[in-house]
Amino acid sequence: MKTKWIGLAVLLLVITGAGLYAAVGRPAEAVEITGFVGGEKIGLLEDEQVTERMEEKYGLKMDYARAGSLDMITADHSGRNYLFPSSQTALELYENLYGRPTKSEIVLNTPIVLYTRRAVAKALTDQGIVSEEDGVLYGDMEKLIQCLEDETTWEELGLPQLYGSFSVGTTDPNKSNSGNMFAGLLANILCGGVADESNIDEALPRLRSIFQKLGYMETSSSDLFDQFLKTGMGAKPLIAGYENQLLEFAVQNPSDWEQVKDDIVMIYPNPSVWSAHVFIALDEAGAKGIDALMDEEVQQLAWDRHGFRTGVYGTAMDTEKFGVDGVAREITRIAPMPDVNTMMKIMDALK
Repeated sequence: MKTKWIGLAVLLLVITGAGLYAAVGRPAEAVEITGFVGGEKIGLLEDEQVTERMEEKYGLKMDYARAGSLDMITADHSGRNYLFPSSQTALELYENLYGRPTKSEIVLNTPIVLYTRRAVAKALTDQGIVSEEDGVLYGDMEKLIQCLEDETTWEELGLPQLYGSFSVGTTDPNKSNSGNMFAGLLANILCGGVADESNIDEALPRLRSIFQKLGYMETSSSDLFDQFLKTGMGAKPLIAGYENQLLEFAVQNPSDWEQVKDDIVMIYPNPSVWSAHVFIALDEAGAKGIDALMDEEVQQLAWDRHGFRTGVYGTAMDTEKFGVDGVAREITRIAPMPDVNTMMKIMDALK
């Protein structure tokens, strides 16, 4: 009889424990937040390791719609919890239009770089426009601008197989952040330092003339990079993009990278500018996205699998893992972007 009562007690404890787990121990259903995201970060937000970490530790799912960094600021924000553009200029523009957001934080960084093919890089090196230091290629932005303004032909640069004048493919500076930052970078060079409201008016005619020569511009950085990879040297000999795009491509598409790695070349503008990917929380629910994205494991994944330079100690030095030649261990030749009022003048001039 005693054994029977002991068995019954154990059974009741098991049932009670199961009930308590069901009521307390079981993780709550994840909360979903939605917002606008620049296309270059979609790979990160769709990474299973990232989404699992966010859901398991933070009870969070991030839904999104793709939009250009500047377009998302002026878009209808109804039903959105966050914006995730690719520059602080976008945040400054948001604050000018709507005031301070609930919360904001720079969660990822990547510099603006130039992508080209090996034959083009060699020709530009022979012309003194590009130089190599410790295996890293740097582009002299003053000489590059001179080629754009002089309408130097590709043939004059030693590339008779390419048609027309020297050019740099970029995105629309009024719709996409990479084009916007490239415009800011060129404005800095034309102004002989950092462009501001005291010196930009004199440089605007030259900047407008340069962009008018660049032809059709994509509205998405990811679309431009995809076209660069697919269409070959003749269609897009040289483009401006983000450093992380090539690093992510090499990790996520190893077989494709193996086929093109001997031909794709990355050049760091001298100077360059940082693309600071800032998360703008529109409400308290959106603010939870900052906590999840700043998680140390998520930050490490952002570097290891997607090439974003983050705050995780030591990641900036660990570049060999990508199998991409010519990646700078540290980014030191950086100029600040013009402030938002100066950028608004630049954007108006380039419409």
